Order: sequence, then structure tokens, then C-alpha cells
Amino acid sequence: MSSSSFKKESGLDGLSTHRQLLVLGLLGLSAYLAGFSVHAEERKPFIQWHTSNLQYLRGWDYQLGSAKRSIFTFEHANGWKYGDLFLFVDATFEDSSDKTAYGELSPRLSISKITGRSLEYGPLKDVLLATTYERGERGLNRYLYGGALDWKVPGFSFLKTHFYVRDDPHAPSKTWQSTVCWQIPFKLGRTGWVCEGFADFAGSEGRLASNQMIVPRLLLDIGGLVGAGDSKYWLGVEYSYWHNKFGVSGVTESVPQLQVKWQF
Repeated sequence: MSSSSFKKESGLDGLSTHRQLLVLGLLGLSAYLAGFSVHAEERKPFIQWHTSNLQYLRGWDYQLGSAKRSIFTFEHANGWKYGDLFLFVDATFEDSSDKTAYGELSPRLSISKITGRSLEYGPLKDVLLATTYERGERGLNRYLYGGALDWKVPGFSFLKTHFYVRDDPHAPSKTWQSTVCWQIPFKLGRTGWVCEGFADFAGSEGRLASNQMIVPRLLLDIGGLVGAGDSKYWLGVEYSYWHNKFGVSGVTESVPQLQVKWQF
């Protein structure tokens, strides 16, 4: 989930991690474009909706590495015939000249879409099978699998809760992770705003301590203000709180970051 302040440790055989992550992003885009062409004649398209964005973040007082850095993020999400997909790729450039890459691919299968039967009950919107694949620098190659509940809450564009088994092949045992993500659009006078973000809560894993990461954003729709199109250009602040960063006990990061986002 979004995620932009991640600096995970990992690596890849063959292609460099940066190139592998670029391929990951391109594969995600290719998948939904192929869906349009193959199923263009169907009454209900294979890809039901999609959105992508590019982000730039600038922050200070990071822990574990250079205190100042810039992060470029590509995000894509879509809903398809039997579920949905979210992916992002981060490219981080530290002021010390170090650079890292990290990405996640998160496909989910919707029980209601597969069965054709609504599972809505009160605030519950859907039940899903959820997975995530994480790739980063120097050996990070992690798999998460479990379930998710999507909620229908007034004022929210979405509210999603996930419950995973978290499996790192390099760790001696598996652990758990819970992830929440949300988006709340709202108006103040003539201005459009959005409050969105995610929170990860993970158990200990081998020598790594349990850790908690909470990342809310508050963004102003500047495109709507200058007549460049509503919900296209955003400016605001992302705040990242990470207790026991990377599972390192006693390292807590608390960083406000300037964010610019172009949605397309």
C-alpha cells in the first residue's frame, strides 16, 4: 500500500532490482491494456476501472541512511472481472547519493465477483482473497497471503482491511501482518481535498522486531483550482511514522514529507 517511504533491503538475480521493478510496473499496465482489447466486445469489460499516478516526495529526518531524500513513486490500481489489483514502485534518492528501489504487487480475488452473489451486509461490502509480493534491494523477496474485508462507510471512497501470513524465505519462520488503507474526499468551500493513506502492523520475524507503520496524506486538488482538471494534480503533505523501522528494535522514524501527485 502507498508506501512511498519504504526502503526495504533486498535484490534480484539476472536483471538489476531497478530493472526488475520497472518490468513489474510495465507488466501491470500491460495486463489491463490487454484486458481492454481482448474483451472489448463484452457487455461488461474485463477491466472495470483503472487509475494511475506519479508522485514526488521530499522529506527530512529519515532514519537508517541519509536524513534527507527524494522519492519518486508510480502507483496503479484497477478493478477487473474477478477482483482487483494494486501495485507501486518506489525509487529513492538519498542526499548521500545512495539510491534504492522497492515495489509491491497486490492482486486480490473477490468472492462476490467470482460467485456472482452479493456479500454486502451492513457496512460490509465484500470478502476477498488477498496476496502481496514485495521486492527490494539486497535479497528482499517476501510473500503475503490471506484475506481482506472491504467496507462501505459514508464519506469514504474506500476502506479496506487485510489480514496476512507474511513469509520471508530468508527468515526462520513466518509471521503475521495486518494492513488498512483508506481514502476520504471532501470539500472546503470551493477547494477539493483528500485524506488517504495506509497502516501496516507486522509481527516479529526471525531477528526482526514487530513494527508498525502509519502513513496518512492530506492533499489539495490544485488542478481544480487553476482549471487544469479536477482530481489530476495534487499538492500536500504525507506523514510517515514507523516504529521499529525495518524491524530494527528502538529505531522510530517520524517524517513529514512534501508530496506532489499527478493522477492519470
